[in-house]
Amino acid sequence: MTKSRLVVLGGGESGVGTALLGKAKGYDVFVSDKGKIKEKYKAVLVNNEIDWEDENHTVSKILNANIVMKSPGIPDKVDLVKQIRKAGITVVSEIEFASKYTDATIVGITGSNGKTTTATLTHYLLKDELNVGLAGNIGDSFAKQVLEDDFENFVLEISSFQLDDIIDFKPHIAVLTNITPDHLDRYDYKFENYIESKFRIAMNQTKADYLIYDADDEVIVNHLKNNPVQSNLLPFSLEKTIENGAYLDKENIKITINNNQIIMPTSNLTLEGKHNVKNAMAASTVAHLLKIRKQTIRESLESFQGVEHRLEQVLKINKVQYINDSKATNVNATYYALESMGAPTVWIVGGVDKGNNYQELFSFVNEKVKAIICLGVDNEKLLSTFGNMVDVIVETQFMSEAVKIAYKLAETGDNVLLSPACASFDLFENYEDRGRQFKDAVRNL
Repeated sequence: MTKSRLVVLGGGESGVGTALLGKAKGYDVFVSDKGKIKEKYKAVLVNNEIDWEDENHTVSKILNANIVMKSPGIPDKVDLVKQIRKAGITVVSEIEFASKYTDATIVGITGSNGKTTTATLTHYLLKDELNVGLAGNIGDSFAKQVLEDDFENFVLEISSFQLDDIIDFKPHIAVLTNITPDHLDRYDYKFENYIESKFRIAMNQTKADYLIYDADDEVIVNHLKNNPVQSNLLPFSLEKTIENGAYLDKENIKITINNNQIIMPTSNLTLEGKHNVKNAMAASTVAHLLKIRKQTIRESLESFQGVEHRLEQVLKINKVQYINDSKATNVNATYYALESMGAPTVWIVGGVDKGNNYQELFSFVNEKVKAIICLGVDNEKLLSTFGNMVDVIVETQFMSEAVKIAYKLAETGDNVLLSPACASFDLFENYEDRGRQFKDAVRNL
């Protein structure tokens, strides 16, 4: 009997993880990457005797697949993907492929913003009492962890791109943090398509499953009205009283599930800002559902240190606080960052604009931003949008220079905030690289 053939498109973390799991499950595996595969991943493929190629796609070695796992970075409009689909070959994402090989309880977290913080915090709340892995867009790939660790529970951070290629994937608990326009270039510039993509997280859920979501997000609430889901709804809100779910009552988070209520004070939360109260609500609701003790939830909320590149306080120099929010790759994320600034701010912004509308930032810029440093290859839109709002607006294409300019402009008590509102690919490898360069430049002042 011939082996079933698995072709993996993309030799990054999710691709190599899938290749390893596929090989272990008896597939004939081939990995193909149009770009260069990193040396560390090449070594893994070679050591495991997995057939691979990079800087090229050999179509004949791909179109004989039974199943194709494509990296979330590859859009559907690429000719090769069209050919694969036309040939009737099933295309799946890594989470779809790997979920077939685990019986773990899965918590799936998606949303335009806050998903990394919420996923990391959820894992942090669960780890003392449950055997639980953290995967998806974070750390080691889900497929690799299914193969090597076989956790009884998984918290997965899931992007819309990964959800686009699911068929049967079903988290027992789904979390939808919020939906704001992002990545519209991948969705024919139709916000509706992107909304539907996010809601795929609940597509296979049944009455035995749960959907936790932001009840203050009109986009989510309206979509649910018109497209009801099967799962039990557990909303969270800062504005209204919620009977089944979580809400903020003065300084306390109150979470009720099936008449069982727990109360969490927010006064000692380590994470600042309204959006982080929401992230804490979502994560605590998951923990309460999975029977984590109230004491454990409370202590963990008070000791959680946050996520790198997300409103990360780097250093104070001459009484100026430098803050790394490189993970803010869209306007809404930067909205949260500017909202949480309590002092005059020198704002470093720019990169690859994904069709941004900066209007929602105007009130914060007028109120809090004293100077803007544009850090991108093309800063035209930023200069014309914000040029009249601040006294000082400059542009540069070097992080070290951006930080030096900020150092000169900032005075005692100010903040210097890197919150780009854009993707990083014009000048940096990714948002992590951008954040690390910022931190290095600050330390070198």
